[in-house]
Amino acid sequence: MFEIRVICEAADRESVVNGLRSQFNIGCVRRSFSLTSGGETLFITGDLPAAHPWPTPEEAYADAPGVGYELEVTREILTDTPLSPGLNREYWLRRAAALDRMALGLAPGHDATPEAALDAAINLMDLDSTAGLGPSGYADGPYAPDHPESTRDPRGYVRQEFAIWHKNNQ
Repeated sequence: MFEIRVICEAADRESVVNGLRSQFNIGCVRRSFSLTSGGETLFITGDLPAAHPWPTPEEAYADAPGVGYELEVTREILTDTPLSPGLNREYWLRRAAALDRMALGLAPGHDATPEAALDAAINLMDLDSTAGLGPSGYADGPYAPDHPESTRDPRGYVRQEFAIWHKNNQ
């Protein structure tokens, strides 16, 4: 844990805090008037981010069905049901996980770009942060979709959520 003091202009406060939030797990920001600069003094406590908070791809997808099967299931979900956030989280999760595996080269015969996998991961995070699926609006993994670690690595968030979902649905 650490505490830092930042002296900045009041107009810069938000960008300073957002910049620190993107790099560290920060808590409450206390502020006071700076006597020396006429700006603000910010007192910020935080922690360094975890070194490897996510399951590795091998851990997350160890017992997962093949990507071809996952793609077929997502196609069937699209065919059978109109998409709605609560009903089709499974679709978005399985699609994001399949694209992640394809982008990593873990699915022989199937290719996807890292950008496509990232887009699918961000879509899942957006859904989880607004859908109200669990008590916190997501599937209750250690990291919520709006956590700084999730924001830094959306595909890691997909691995976390897929590992939890797959374990609970075997």
